Formats: sequence, structure tokens, C-alpha cells
Amino acid sequence: MSDRNQPDRPQHGAQRRRLVLVVDGSRAHRAMIRIHLTRAGYEVAEADTGEAALEFCQTRWPDVVMSDWVMAGMTGPQLCQHLRAAGRNAYVFFILLCVKDQPADIAFGLEAGADEFLTKPCSAAELLARLRAGIRILRLQDETHRANQRLKQTLSALRAAQVAMDRDLNEARRLQQGLIGERQAKFGDFDVSNLLSPAGHVGGDLTGSFAINARRFGVFAIDVSGHGVAAALLTARLATQFSHSVDQNAALFINDLGLYDSRPPSILARYLNHLMLADLRVDTYFTMVYAVIDQSNGQVTLVQAGHPHPLLQRADGSVEVIGQGGLPIGVVEDAQYDEVTLTLEPGDRLLIASDGVWDATNAAGQMLGEEGMRAIFQTNQLNRGQAFVEAMSWSVLAFAGGRQQDDVSAVLIERQRAP
Repeated sequence: MSDRNQPDRPQHGAQRRRLVLVVDGSRAHRAMIRIHLTRAGYEVAEADTGEAALEFCQTRWPDVVMSDWVMAGMTGPQLCQHLRAAGRNAYVFFILLCVKDQPADIAFGLEAGADEFLTKPCSAAELLARLRAGIRILRLQDETHRANQRLKQTLSALRAAQVAMDRDLNEARRLQQGLIGERQAKFGDFDVSNLLSPAGHVGGDLTGSFAINARRFGVFAIDVSGHGVAAALLTARLATQFSHSVDQNAALFINDLGLYDSRPPSILARYLNHLMLADLRVDTYFTMVYAVIDQSNGQVTLVQAGHPHPLLQRADGSVEVIGQGGLPIGVVEDAQYDEVTLTLEPGDRLLIASDGVWDATNAAGQMLGEEGMRAIFQTNQLNRGQAFVEAMSWSVLAFAGGRQQDDVSAVLIERQRAP
């Protein structure tokens, strides 16, 4: 038997013969087609009417249907329409056998769903050639179906992995929110309010405060470069450097009198810079503001290491920009950090906000900047504590058109007015 008479069969997996259903009212014509197809290696089934063909398809779905156009009862095009309407996943290749070869007849058959035409009578060579062309199309359809199944399985696995990842990231978000401790803290006449809003599940910003001793307390704001899990992991590592435990907090030590004390902010900045470059050895850096506040007289000593400028609002509503900028932590070995000293009088407040606030951009490409920050202070002059930082967060989000492009964090230190 020559290769051209062999049916196209699956090249991978189990071999099977393609099933061809021949539908024709003429027993002699069906027998002739059966002989040609059987010799070529196809499995052949017969039906004498369209109705009988549909009944056969209820139990077995053929690969190919070869149907006469004109039959008693249902016509070939009508049979094709019924099969197409069945909605089966497996595609059946439909060949119409007809004596009609006019363009209008061909167009009518195509609209009914037919794939190919053979004009009766046809030679065995033409019959098998058209059939092989149809089988190639079916093989492509089978391969596409298998590819789609593999894709569905892959997408299902990815969705399951995404659900697990989202669950883990949500838990990480809750843990990260817990790093700042209480959103509000009180140290004598001073109130400290924190805001932490990651752009994704987790972020690289951190704010907080801790008691140094009965007289002084520390406040910090950190912004790790980058986003996502890597930044969050470094943030968690840095959080231990500002914990409430003297054994872990890099800012605290016990002095010669056995009392808790704090290292100067500039010394702490140099220590953290060395830690990043010599010990942690990570390809990232962070910006920071660390301030030590004396509750007895309101004196604030702070270091600014690449973080946006703190803003000081006096009791009369005026706003001052604090600091000179400074180098980020973890960029240059032996970097020097200068301290800034100021005094918070009763009714004054100091805001330390991340670049996610300062650099928020509107639809026109304009950044919020100092002008926008001053406007937020003026608009929310009567808001205090958590109400202020939350109002600021909403203002920033509204300015950016509802799009949070970066982690947003801030810490607000307020000195209460004298009674």
C-alpha cells in the first residue's frame, strides 16, 4: 500500500484509526466509498439518512462526515448545521458530496458549516486527497486542544500558587504593620502618630518611636530603596535596630550610671552605614531621619540621611523646612552625617514623610513637592494626630488621581499646648 493512501494518524501517544461516517441514500455509492476508505486504513460507518447519521453521532462522534447533498428527509447542509449546533468540543470535518458546483451552491454549503466539497462522481485519488487534507486540519485541531488543556492546567497551577502567595503576602503585610507597634504613642506632652501604607502587599518603609528613658524618646522614619519582598525583608531587619529592647536597639545603651541612654543621631547613622556596607552587604540602601526629643524642654536633635526634609509647623501655622539632605545609608563608606537641632514649642509639630508623599505625581506630571505639602498643612491645620496623617494620605491619593505609585509613610510628632 502506498504512503499516499495511508490516513494521517497521531504521531504521539496511542495510534488510532480515524472514523469516517458516510451518509448517502445510495447503498451502492456508500459501498464504493467504504471500499476506498477501508483500503486506505480508515474506520468507516454508514448512514442512509441525515436522521440516522444524527442518531449514530449520539453514541460515537466521527472525525469526518462525508454526506450527500440531496437525501430523503434531511439534506446534507441541514445535517451539517445540526452537527455544528451540537456544541461538541471535538471538531468534525464535514465534506459535502454533490453534483452542484455552482458558486452560489458552494457559498450556501460553506455558510451551513461545510469544510470541503466533492463533485460526484469523484475518483478514489481525489477522495483520499481531500480526506487527508481534512485529517491534517483535525490533527492541528487536536494539537491545539491538547495545548489548551496544558495551558489550562498551567493556569490553574499558577492561580493556586498566586492564592498561596497572596495569603502569605497578606500575612507579611499584617506582620509588617505590626513592626511600627502602636499607631499612636504618648511621651509626656508629646504625641507621636504613624502612617504606613505600602504600594503593594508589603513595602520598604518603616516608622516608629521608642522610649529612651524617663526624659527622652526616639523617633525614626526609614525608606528602603526598591519595592516588594526584598525591600520588606531589609525593613524587618532594620526594625530590630530600633526595637524597644536595649539588647537589640542600636540607638540605646546603658551608661556608666546604669541608666538607659541614646547614642547621638549622627553616630547611629554612621553605625548603620557601616552595618549596611560591611556586614549586611546588600545591593540596596535606605534613607532615614532619626530624632531624639527631650520632653522637658522640647529640644529635638535629628539626623537626615537622604530622607525628604522634615517639616516643622509652628503653633501660628507657619511652616519651616528642616535639614540639608545628607547621604543615604549604605552608599558611601565613611560617610559623615550632620545633626540638626530645633525646639518644639507647645502647639508645634514636626512631620517626617517619605518620598511616596513628596513625589506623588498628578496626571499632568507635576509632583506634590513642598508647595503641596504646605497646602496640606494649611488645609489640615485643625486636625491633630492620626486624623492629620490620614487626611494627608487621602490628599496625596487624590492629588495622584487615586494611583499610589510608591510606599507612603509618615511620622508626626506634636507637642501639646500648655493647659
